[in-house]
Amino acid sequence: MGAELLVPAQAEADDVVLAWEGEDVLAVRLPQLSESLDHILAAMERRHGMPLAELDRKAKQEAVRLLEARGAFSVRHGVETVAGALGVSRFTVYNYLNRETALSREKAAKGE
Repeated sequence: MGAELLVPAQAEADDVVLAWEGEDVLAVRLPQLSESLDHILAAMERRHGMPLAELDRKAKQEAVRLLEARGAFSVRHGVETVAGALGVSRFTVYNYLNRETALSREKAAKGE
């Protein structure tokens, strides 16, 4: 996830300080969510063996589905970041998201 380990004296307000038997022993600095999205996109590119923008439409739709499941669109500018990585417009990403919502509703209605 890209966290950084620090000595407790270097901890800042947003860091998580871990204590053992009442003594601070380690601090963990979590990455900003937007940085995590960049890591997720890079991992997806490695998995596919090519830039996400080169994927076909069906693979891009699947990527959006996976990204949504991982919370990518709860990050500020998440749609714009994903659209840029996929080489599509924000409108297209929203269409993919709406398509997934409609498919999920259909499956639920059929009892799948």
